[in-house]
Amino acid sequence: MRQNSVRGPRARKSVPGAREKDGTGAPASDGADPSEEAGREETGGAKSARGGKPAEEAGGAKPPLGRRSRAARIARWAALCLAVLVLGTSAAGYLYYQHLNGNLKKDSLNLGDKRLDRSAANAAGQRPLNILLLGSDSRNTPENVALGGAREDADRKPLADVQMLVHVSADRSNMSVISVPRDTRVTIPKCTDPADGTVYKETNRQIINTSLMNGGPGCTVAAWEELTGVPIDHFMMIDFAGVVNMADAVGGVPVCVDNNVYDKLSGLRLEKGTHNVKGEQALQWLRTRHGFEDGSDIGRTHAQHMYMNAMVRQLKAGTKLSDPDKLTDLAEAATKALTVDKDLGSVKKLYDLADDIKRVPSGRITMTTMPWVSDPWDPDAHVIPKPGDAEQLFSLVRRDIALDGKDPKKNDKGAGPSAPASPKGSIAVTVFNGTGTATQPVVTGRGADIAAALVQQGFTKATSDSTPRAQADTTLSYAKTSQRADAEALAKALGLPERAVRMSTAVDGLTLVIGGDWRKGTTYPKAEDAAAPDGKGAKDGKDGKGSKPGKPSGDKAQGEDGPQDDKPKKEADDKAPESSDPLNGNDTSACMKVNSLNRF
Repeated sequence: MRQNSVRGPRARKSVPGAREKDGTGAPASDGADPSEEAGREETGGAKSARGGKPAEEAGGAKPPLGRRSRAARIARWAALCLAVLVLGTSAAGYLYYQHLNGNLKKDSLNLGDKRLDRSAANAAGQRPLNILLLGSDSRNTPENVALGGAREDADRKPLADVQMLVHVSADRSNMSVISVPRDTRVTIPKCTDPADGTVYKETNRQIINTSLMNGGPGCTVAAWEELTGVPIDHFMMIDFAGVVNMADAVGGVPVCVDNNVYDKLSGLRLEKGTHNVKGEQALQWLRTRHGFEDGSDIGRTHAQHMYMNAMVRQLKAGTKLSDPDKLTDLAEAATKALTVDKDLGSVKKLYDLADDIKRVPSGRITMTTMPWVSDPWDPDAHVIPKPGDAEQLFSLVRRDIALDGKDPKKNDKGAGPSAPASPKGSIAVTVFNGTGTATQPVVTGRGADIAAALVQQGFTKATSDSTPRAQADTTLSYAKTSQRADAEALAKALGLPERAVRMSTAVDGLTLVIGGDWRKGTTYPKAEDAAAPDGKGAKDGKDGKGSKPGKPSGDKAQGEDGPQDDKPKKEADDKAPESSDPLNGNDTSACMKVNSLNRF
């Protein structure tokens, strides 16, 4: 297993078990950066015996014109969805080619011991959608080896070198994307490989891309729930060949560099200005690390965001996938390259997902990178979440608040109460203990303790339910607008903030779930008194603010007396922190800053 530093060429230290590298950070065997050799599936795809046509068309006849037109229309929207996810594929356009379902590889969603509850439905019965997108560096085929090199790695388990969380709001009005640098040290929870029963112990000494080696993508999902407190609904994993095919299918994707760039490790060579990249050049753009900003993995995430936004704009503007033969080959290659969770394991479900996501306007898509600081254990090689800012970003996603700060005032509480609250003794509420999340162990008896505290305050119908729950944030939900006043009376008695009270179709009556954010006491802790969760950051190290595309990274020292980033942000800060380098989906002015060491 080979690793390189997220922090650029200053040091090339490995996670436990990694092989040593030479002074440039590349493996001594071939001088290539394993990240720059990120795995890619076969570009041509596997064709049937009749020139790549689906089995149903094996006789050689093409579908009728109307059928082909419908396929192209469906494929366009399917491609839009998966292009946004760095998983470009038009497979969903071939709903009627059932054999494509057999191409899809399926795996378990979560291999951890615990899993967060699904995000609650809003007042209209809508739920947010959280999808984890993974790009592996697998070299499990001759085609992958030819594209990615490093033949000696053909038999090793793949790493998840690209990781992005896509959050689609409950009302489908906006989308948020959070990238996490692959060299982020996190807690990887205990995972059990479903294939052979191997148990991988919990560790906080590995970086997040190694989680894929602990049984598959389900362990990476468990690590993300551990890191963010966001419940993951689905995952999709693919290598970069899908993006190559997609870039060709849409005729290329426009990107920009502020200077001439040549990265000999990825092969990317571009002159200053805007270029339409496609095919292998698109792959080089997505893999380039040394060529941008400070030569670290942070710059690469920014380049990937620029590429995805541009591809979405291309598709929204009317780019068409109208050649049935090309669509067939693309569908074959894409479905063979894609691994999804079992609940998403059909072409139709992928299409339905794309059809759902297509409603999000490109101007309401926000790409971000997790705020980070240098890892005090290995400051030149790894990073960790930046205290305060990272949790602010994750909290916005958990609360379904758009990262662009343009959300109208959410009305999850429904219309205002038409009558005052009922007498305390007649307000019935069920209290659940949801403190046992993927992030933290359960605090025994929390539901019963809070129910007892409510009874002491006069809410004599408060009861606890021992049914296991798991969520990061405490919530008080009610089912009908007539219950709002009662819910607000309960919230006031417990000191719950306004954001914790919501109307939801997922409950029958007043339901209080004590989350991982309220682990002791009978009054909800104030924001200024709540410390960042354990293991989520450190006070020392360097500021990892990073930069927007086209701006240099701003590494500056941050001592013990620096900004108090270990405290959560105020509730009023309902937009992505600047340290996450937010990039709007309609921003056409972004231009990648070229690393001065990789110019020509």
